[in-house]
Amino acid sequence: MASSRSILFLSISMVLLSSVAMATDHIVGDDKGWTVDFNYTQWAQQMVFRVGDNLVFNYNPSFHNVFKVNGTLFQNCTFPAENEALSTGKDIIPLKTEGRKWYVCGKADHCASRQMKFVITVLAEGAPAPSTPSPPPSSDARHVVSSVFGVVMATMLATIAIFA
Repeated sequence: MASSRSILFLSISMVLLSSVAMATDHIVGDDKGWTVDFNYTQWAQQMVFRVGDNLVFNYNPSFHNVFKVNGTLFQNCTFPAENEALSTGKDIIPLKTEGRKWYVCGKADHCASRQMKFVITVLAEGAPAPSTPSPPPSSDARHVVSSVFGVVMATMLATIAIFA
């Protein structure tokens, strides 16, 4: 029989691993990245964003940037001073709070005419997904964390079953 100390350790490990494994890196635009003439609104509608997730913007910094803006700036395709732009070409934005978040490209007419803008709604960590989300497009990168989590959980359950 397993000792109570082993069961306690496994229980704590499962809780810690589940919170880490549940976070998702959302690659904006999937394989296309952050570029012109891609429907980011449609892309965002297929995702579920939670506190603890990250948005990852991949793009050529010579041609694009990223601004976090409010709803009014988003609708008007206006943005703050250039020095507030994210411009590394591989920007990671942690989603730390729930609520609506708006993102635009501030280069040329990319926001107004080339569809480089989108809005998301970030849910609380444990909140259920919206009732009728569209299935997300298949992407190996998005499912790596879920697969690892499944393997770890199956291993832990098998260990408990063997020693119980």
